[in-house]
Amino acid sequence: MKTVTINQQTMPAVGIGTWHMGDSAASHKDEVAAIQAAINAGAVAIDTAEMYGNGRSERLVGEAIHPFDRQQLFLIDKVLPSNASHARLEQSLDRSLNLVGTDYFDLYLLHWRSGTIPLAETVDELERMQAKGKIKSWGVSNFDTSDLEELWQLPAGDHCAANEDLYNLDERGIEFDLIPWQAHHQLPLIAYSPLAEADTISGQLSHNKLLKELASNHHASVYQVMLAWTIRNGNVLTIPKAGQVQHALDNVKAGEITFSEDELAALTQAFPKPKRKQSLAII
Repeated sequence: MKTVTINQQTMPAVGIGTWHMGDSAASHKDEVAAIQAAINAGAVAIDTAEMYGNGRSERLVGEAIHPFDRQQLFLIDKVLPSNASHARLEQSLDRSLNLVGTDYFDLYLLHWRSGTIPLAETVDELERMQAKGKIKSWGVSNFDTSDLEELWQLPAGDHCAANEDLYNLDERGIEFDLIPWQAHHQLPLIAYSPLAEADTISGQLSHNKLLKELASNHHASVYQVMLAWTIRNGNVLTIPKAGQVQHALDNVKAGEITFSEDELAALTQAFPKPKRKQSLAII
């Protein structure tokens, strides 16, 4: 199974995303079971955020991980930009810790850039939370190359442990300059919506002839091929969501797929790399 290293911790490259989870009482039991099935199958990283359902996703994660050894998991949470200040960040972090039922997060991300709170102020607070032991590391989300360059100019900016961005076969824009920049600075990427929101971004993936052929070759589903593609080059943690046990198991197993050079070339021909700078895609 492919792996990725974040803050000196190596883990399977397929993690667990929880966006849109925890909102429905009807699906609650299935969602808890899906998270637990993924953990039992080997997944270690679980990604959530205070924004997801206004804490409902965090509460769901807390319930799902309760039977497991906390130290064997890598928990990722995110602070809203409006809470990423000296006055509010720690209070926001404490609320998230309480909802998840843990004493610390392995990685705590600024969910996106604030329009009012200086980046330096947020970094200062994140550093303070790390010093207090409430987080093991911190990072950012929805940052483009220029944002990371600005971050790196701050005194502790290069303490950033990861950047989480939208990345899938429909959205390869970050390959033009962001992914090379992160590779040069050894900054891992966390790929959110790696299945293109169940192929709702373009609707051109799930029935694609090449993807179906590759799925057949690897005894996998098209979605497993899509997921495996996001982690093909290393330095990427991919975080698909699954609300059903079988889907969760399929996601984890996708980490075992390895493409040949010919297969990767065919994928690039069918889904071309960007030839110019593109605006950062965000959902």
